[in-house]
Amino acid sequence: MSDDRHAQAQAALGTSAVGRARVDSITSMRANRRWWDADASDYHRTHAEFLGVDSDRGEFVWCPEALHEGDVHLLGDIVGKRILEVGCGSAPCARWLRAHGGEPVGIDISMGMLSRGMATMDRGGPQVPLIQADAEALPFADDSFDLACSAFGAVPFVSDSARVMREVARVLRPGGRWVFAVNHPMRWIFPDDPGPNGLTATIPYFDRTPYVERDAAGVPTYVEHHRTMGDRIREIVAAGLVLDDLIEPDWPEWLDREWGQWSPLRGELFPGTAIFLCTLPD
Repeated sequence: MSDDRHAQAQAALGTSAVGRARVDSITSMRANRRWWDADASDYHRTHAEFLGVDSDRGEFVWCPEALHEGDVHLLGDIVGKRILEVGCGSAPCARWLRAHGGEPVGIDISMGMLSRGMATMDRGGPQVPLIQADAEALPFADDSFDLACSAFGAVPFVSDSARVMREVARVLRPGGRWVFAVNHPMRWIFPDDPGPNGLTATIPYFDRTPYVERDAAGVPTYVEHHRTMGDRIREIVAAGLVLDDLIEPDWPEWLDREWGQWSPLRGELFPGTAIFLCTLPD
């Protein structure tokens, strides 16, 4: 437990052990709410500039490969559209959507992350409603949104991601689009290391047992869940959504920075991100 990227959160939560274990939705939600509250400062110290958290109008970066919504337009036309961002963190994406004509609402499980976004908005710029909520139980009526998105937000951190897909389908209007980015499922088989040690497969791809960090009393302090590519597709289809496209971004030649396990070394060899583009049929 010597990862300097998350030293503050690990110290605050007393993280002392890691392993694999089955974790239910409530336990996972409580652990990750505490984790992101505790890690908010370190996370922004490391990533805020890259994500444009403090820029005047926000930024919408989909992934560590630096894919920007302003370039790729995965959400399509956003002007005048009611948009839900699931797992918005400090809301740079939602603020960017507002600055470009959308009508976004952001939700996140962590008040620590939301508070960072609210502090940014207090200084001016686009204003976005932010709500503390669980992605497995969206606090919105049916047919409330034209679009929904998640850029590495809630999906990897919920126990029941199939329920998230159903919830998003429920709150989308017919014809609505749902686009979400997650760590690429094949990344699960490699150690969380951006260097040469992260190039050797050590974990079975088909082992869905969550990665769990615990404190000295055995209480989970962080939980991350794995789904195979097939799992993701089946969850999308079972929710009544149509998978229109799957994007696996290349690592750009100009990008020489590391982000956790993402690095130029690994990015040159295999994908780090999977972005699913889905539609709710009319």
